[in-house]
Amino acid sequence: MNDDPLVEVMFTPELHEPVMIVALEGWIDAGMGAANAMSVLLGSAGTDPVAEFNADRLLDHRARRPVMHLVNGLITHMSWPEIDLRAGTDADGNDILLLLGAEPDFEWRAFAQTVVELAETFECRMVVGLGAYPAPVAHTRETSLSVTTSSAELSSTLHGYVRGTLDVPGGIHAVLDVACNEAGIPALGLWAQVPHYVSSMAYPAASVALLEGLKDVADLRIETGQLPTDARATRLRLDELVAENPQHETMVTQLEEMMDQGLGGPDEAPTFGFDDLPSGDELAEELQEFLRDRPEDPA
Repeated sequence: MNDDPLVEVMFTPELHEPVMIVALEGWIDAGMGAANAMSVLLGSAGTDPVAEFNADRLLDHRARRPVMHLVNGLITHMSWPEIDLRAGTDADGNDILLLLGAEPDFEWRAFAQTVVELAETFECRMVVGLGAYPAPVAHTRETSLSVTTSSAELSSTLHGYVRGTLDVPGGIHAVLDVACNEAGIPALGLWAQVPHYVSSMAYPAASVALLEGLKDVADLRIETGQLPTDARATRLRLDELVAENPQHETMVTQLEEMMDQGLGGPDEAPTFGFDDLPSGDELAEELQEFLRDRPEDPA
C-alpha cells in the first residue's frame, strides 16, 4: 500500500460558500472549450494555489510524460503534469475553487473521495464540471449547452439545456458528480455543443458559452476577455470557408434546418442526416489549410 498522501494542502484560505469548477484534461473537450474557459478563469480570477494532488499516484507518466527542457544538450528542467486546486474570485468577488490539470489514470474512487472532502472542508455550495463535445450543429447558430447531473432534484431545477439519453464511457467528471451529490453537495456538468466539423480546433464560442453558463447555474460572473472577439473572428473565417464549397454550404444549411425545427433543443437530439455529413476530419483539414493561407483576422 502506498502511504504517500493523495493530496497536499498548502494553503487554507477563508472562503465563503465557494463554487468548485472542474476542468480536467484528458476527457472529451471538443474545440478546447473547457480548456480555454479554464485558461480565462485562471487569468481573471487572481487565483492562489490551495492543494496539489500526488501525480505519482494518480498519473501514468508513460501516457502523460513530463516535458524535458533541453538547452544545448543540457537538461535544465523537467515539467511534470499536475492536478491542482486553486482559489480565486469571480468578477463580483464571489469565491471560487478551480480543480484543473490532468484527468487521473489511477485511484478514481480515492481521488473523488478526496475532492469531496476538500469541498466539504471549504463548504462548497456547488461543484460544476466543464466540457464540450462534437455535435451535429451549425456554427451559424448560438452555442447550446447540455447538462448532466446525478441529482434528480437538481435536474428538475435546470431548464433550457440539451439533455441526452445514452450509454457512454464516463470520465472523472461523472465520478466526481456522483460522489459530490451523494455527499449532499449539488454537482452538475455543463457541456458545450461544438460543430462536428471544427471539433478538433479551438472554437472560442464554446468557451464563451461555458463561462456564461456559470452565471445561470451558479450565479457567477466571469470576465470573458478576448474570447468573444476570437469567436467573432472564427465565425467570419468559417463563413468564408463554407461559402467556397457548395457541399459545405449544403451541410450547414441542413444543420440550420434541423436546429430551427427544434431538433437538438432541450428535449430532443438530432437523429437524421448525420451519417451523410462530411467528416469532421475532412473539414478540419480544409479549415487548417484555409487558416494557413489566410492567417490575418478579417477586418
